[in-house]
Amino acid sequence: MQNRTLLSFDWAVKRLLRNKANYVILEGFLSELLKRTIKIKQLLDSESNKEHSFDKFNRVDILAENEEGELMIVEVQFTSEYDYFHRMLYGAGKLITQFVAKGDDYAHVRKVYSINIVYFDLGKGNDYVYHGSTSFYGLHTGDELQLSPAQQKEFGMTRAGDLFPEYYILEIQRFDDIAKDTLDEWIYYLKNNKIEDDFKAKGLSQARELLDYDKLSDKEKQAYDRVLESRRGERDAFYTARIEGWAEGEAIGVEKGRTEGMEEGLRNVALNAHRVGIPLPDICTLTGLSKDKVQDIIDNS
Repeated sequence: MQNRTLLSFDWAVKRLLRNKANYVILEGFLSELLKRTIKIKQLLDSESNKEHSFDKFNRVDILAENEEGELMIVEVQFTSEYDYFHRMLYGAGKLITQFVAKGDDYAHVRKVYSINIVYFDLGKGNDYVYHGSTSFYGLHTGDELQLSPAQQKEFGMTRAGDLFPEYYILEIQRFDDIAKDTLDEWIYYLKNNKIEDDFKAKGLSQARELLDYDKLSDKEKQAYDRVLESRRGERDAFYTARIEGWAEGEAIGVEKGRTEGMEEGLRNVALNAHRVGIPLPDICTLTGLSKDKVQDIIDNS
């Protein structure tokens, strides 16, 4: 059995998968994840897809509308963010409001799927694929709230919770490289940029051909290699700032106490991040400090 080196998924999203002729690849991934056939009607612009300068290499997202009118935002995130769960929530909420016109009935609210491909530990858990949805249960009877027959006919759903956003998190680094089903075959590719010859998941046969690194021109290969190198450099700077800052803070904590050590650790993380050129909004994300607090640390260093 052999495998082939392919372009990374985030590169494909930015450069290739936005072409309607190539929707089949993204459709395949979404179909395997959601366990039903997904057909993309169009790709859309999202107001939530605002990038900092650091995000150029750190993350990418794509918003699709399927033939049922559902909205699916797929985000690839490389660097850890302590408030990433909140950003998932904000992004789904923003989509709901963005695609409802003023004066429309609430029945026009779209179903939203937030699909997050992350390359860091998000929360604490043992799995590598998580699904979050809403359910309503009776406090006294324990029964789950269902839609009425009229609502089911109107909305094409059964459970009241089906109307609400759903979230998927794929923690790629936790995958053990053993593909036990077709979704795992996709995760194998997302982790290794390779597809085994015997993989059968939807969309992967097309990905083998379209995302072949060797088919790029020399100029395209150079551009692709530069992006990967830049991303590695950005991630190294991000983690170095964090590790060195906390190490210095822990040393102070041994001498002066845990609280003061934690405060000094955050201060040093902020300063180290600033020195390597990480933008202010990303320093806030890294440390959990407010913009004013980070600016004050920088100004008084």
